[in-house]
Amino acid sequence: MLGTTQAAGASTLALMLIAAAAIIILLLLIIRVRLHPFFALVIVSIGTALATGISGADLVPTLLGGFGKTLGNVALLIGFGAVLGRIVAVSGGAQVLADTLIKLFGHSRAPLGLSIACLLFGFPIFLDAAFVVMLPVIYSVARELKASLLLYGLPAAGAFLVMHALVPPHPGPVAAAVFLQADIGQVLFIALLVGLPTWYLMGYRLSLILANRMPFQAVPNLMGGSSEEVPADKRPAFRTVLLVLLLPLVLIFLNTGLSTLSHGGMVDADNPLIQGLILIGETPIAMLISTCIAMWLLVIRSPQREAIGSINETVEQALSPVCSIILITGAGGMFGGVLTASGIGDALADSLQSYGLPIILAGYVIASVIRIAQGSATVAGTTAAGIMAPVVLADPSLSGLPAACIAVAIVAGAIGYSHVNDSGFWLVGRFLGVDTKTMLKTWTVISIGISLMAFGLAWLVFSLL
Repeated sequence: MLGTTQAAGASTLALMLIAAAAIIILLLLIIRVRLHPFFALVIVSIGTALATGISGADLVPTLLGGFGKTLGNVALLIGFGAVLGRIVAVSGGAQVLADTLIKLFGHSRAPLGLSIACLLFGFPIFLDAAFVVMLPVIYSVARELKASLLLYGLPAAGAFLVMHALVPPHPGPVAAAVFLQADIGQVLFIALLVGLPTWYLMGYRLSLILANRMPFQAVPNLMGGSSEEVPADKRPAFRTVLLVLLLPLVLIFLNTGLSTLSHGGMVDADNPLIQGLILIGETPIAMLISTCIAMWLLVIRSPQREAIGSINETVEQALSPVCSIILITGAGGMFGGVLTASGIGDALADSLQSYGLPIILAGYVIASVIRIAQGSATVAGTTAAGIMAPVVLADPSLSGLPAACIAVAIVAGAIGYSHVNDSGFWLVGRFLGVDTKTMLKTWTVISIGISLMAFGLAWLVFSLL
């Protein structure tokens, strides 16, 4: 690309200063000017491209190249995930998950059952939407057992945070995987390997410890946090909900496993059956198949179909809230494309090498700093992944599982350190009915614990590869 050649004449120091200025301006636009992150990322991408010498003729193709390449991978996954989560929610599937697991674990371990239910339900649906959907269940359990709401609300929110932070099809890990050209199935594998122990120790156990240290918290009278409950006799069966939620994971892992075996010569890559199984396990295809099956089982065949509404209505309700996230992610890809074309990525790689800073640590630190500064996990993850992409792609030894570990480390940094500039901080605090001081002592600590443990485990796996 012409822009890369032109920028190559600039010194490493100049390119690094431009990169630092770009990030500072990006944060100022979002935090001080309160400009929407989508517009902020586009403006900063244009400014960075011009500052590094990318010509006017190459400017728009460079911008659209990064934007289009990212959306081509990300939009389908986020869209299908949002629809799948919405279908499970409106059909009563979330209530089925929670009720079944609470009965299985008993009242004494109800927080564990509720947290596991949120872990499963949190696979396809975003943290804020998932938490609001589960609130009626959380409230009813706390009232029935006459216990502090924090004993149930914090473990539930902790489970959602882990899933939202680490696991595709959530936007952060999907964008990081796309930018680093990591296989989604491998990112999913590393995310679960890292995420499950992180959830248990930081999302569940730490939540209980902190909840028990706080004063008793009664269930608030917040009708805005509840939704109309689906009658018990019209809810789907537990096994049906479990099938819908686990099917995409199984299909994606099938693709990753068979692809690995075929590359190793252990299975015949030319076998039509193997090719077909690999195809249906491609992440967009797996999510499409799973979402269509969910439509059939949980909407079309549901006794609650009239109350749920048409499939088109359900899809519209699911897709509307994620449009902003998809555009922000695409703009993050645009910024990453500019960094690659301008030569800033190569300059960053040289700097990291000269200072001896591990790439995986650099990705985590950059994501954490951006997260602390401006609050949005999506912006932090996409921006950090875009910055690190040229560095990772320049080193062939980082392809495959190492890239997946770096992607997980980046999104671990992007989800931690939640405080007053994070919308999730206020959403969880409002619906749990607690003040800011209590949230800083509980939710902020939980998010930091999840971030640090997930990063530590990702680095451990990375070092063993």
